[in-house]
Amino acid sequence: MTHKPQAVLWDMDGTLVDTEPYWMAAETALVESFGGTWSHEQALQLVGSGLHESAEILRAAGVDMDADAIVSHLTDAVRELLETQGVPFRPGARELLRDLQVAGIPSALVTMSLGRMARSVIDLIDFPAFDVVVPGDEVDYPKPHPEPYLKASRLLDIDIADALVIEDSPTGLRAGIASGAVTLGVPHIVPLDGLGAHALWPTLEGRTAGDIVDLYAAVTSVEVGR
Repeated sequence: MTHKPQAVLWDMDGTLVDTEPYWMAAETALVESFGGTWSHEQALQLVGSGLHESAEILRAAGVDMDADAIVSHLTDAVRELLETQGVPFRPGARELLRDLQVAGIPSALVTMSLGRMARSVIDLIDFPAFDVVVPGDEVDYPKPHPEPYLKASRLLDIDIADALVIEDSPTGLRAGIASGAVTLGVPHIVPLDGLGAHALWPTLEGRTAGDIVDLYAAVTSVEVGR
């Protein structure tokens, strides 16, 4: 009998939904409103980072607001873009979520976005996709610290070694690996080569719960064999 994961732990921005361009647009508008400039390369440095860490970098770029105000402003700006321009789900992500549910494998959303942002996205999924949500404002340490994923496993009442993490950023990938979960990288805006992911898939499109089970079984059987 194939050993399957007890849960799949999903990152949100860039993994489940393609909101990174929305964040970058909001960051650029905010920095420029204070007379500064914000390059694409600077924006890439924030991909996958905690919001307060990102806020301090924006403060260094000239944004004269405290960190909490920056986080709130960016969150509201991105939520407005989601409402007006729609939620761009990543290829295959929603379909894989549904297939995991059919297969009886729970999913958790583990994001550094605020809870109200995460719930705005979840509300636009036409089925109850997530058993647990761990947003950035409900953890003490952001990714790349493993705490967000460890908290998700506790809420699901499983061992983190029985979970599989899906991530699109180096920061998130490091968090998943450090937690002890089997970690799958699906690169989007930045490459993930050489970071230690158990596997890299170019896309989730066409992937099924069976593929997730096979990956988990292959990784854990090798580790047990050692």
